[in-house]
Amino acid sequence: MDLFTDDYFMREALKEAQKALAISEVPVGAVVVCQNRIIARAHNQTEKLTDATAHAEMLAVTAAANYLGSKYLNECSLFVTLEPCVMCAGALHWVQLQRLVFGASDVQRGYSLVGQPLLHPKTEIVKGVQAAEAKALIDEFFARLRRS
Repeated sequence: MDLFTDDYFMREALKEAQKALAISEVPVGAVVVCQNRIIARAHNQTEKLTDATAHAEMLAVTAAANYLGSKYLNECSLFVTLEPCVMCAGALHWVQLQRLVFGASDVQRGYSLVGQPLLHPKTEIVKGVQAAEAKALIDEFFARLRRS
């Protein structure tokens, strides 16, 4: 049995999303994996850092690049709980990400709404891994917002 499955790594990304939810950030989590090893973890911190670009993907990509000492992540996979936005997809293009695995689709702001390929042509895309769990976190966050 292979321990290092897409589900395994997405569960790790979901743990990051839980951290975001706990600090009242939009609950998106991400992990970067290289050779079956998590080399970076992040969650949304736009409110905490007062930075609209502090999305989980951006923070994880920066941490992974620093870890590897390279601006390219062409041997890495990014596991993120929500479909990346256009900004994050653009960054993933520039780092030449090998593989993108995401959970829930973002029907309002996801990169796929653009209709043109934004990711690097060599990037493999896997959609819907642990999607229900990721969507439940997002729904919980917005339900809390509406109540407050």
